[in-house]
Amino acid sequence: MATVLIVDDSPTEVHVLKTMLEKNGYSVITATSGEQGIAVAKERKPDLVLMDIVMPGLNGFQATRQLTTNPETAHIPVIIVTTKNQETDRVWGLRQGAKDYVTKPANEQELIGKIRTAMGG
Repeated sequence: MATVLIVDDSPTEVHVLKTMLEKNGYSVITATSGEQGIAVAKERKPDLVLMDIVMPGLNGFQATRQLTTNPETAHIPVIIVTTKNQETDRVWGLRQGAKDYVTKPANEQELIGKIRTAMGG
């Protein structure tokens, strides 16, 4: 069973994403900040990370960059899941190393499809 790390400071968003993922057979771990997300990714080595952008402290762009440039975590695909729906945000997110970009509220089929693609299957 693939493990997905959700990094989001909103309990509501975490609940929505977690429910979607578990329904589709994924195991879920969570972190509520960019810093915690990086620490959990290093420790638990999830198969994929869903990263929010707007969080206190380290934002999702910064956390994504740290994950994708660190040899310990560079193999873990990151998908940004955010309310920021500007094309410039999407381009910047992909430039930080994210594999994909999903705008909230996430469509379940779209999200699961992007997760499968990002994990190479």
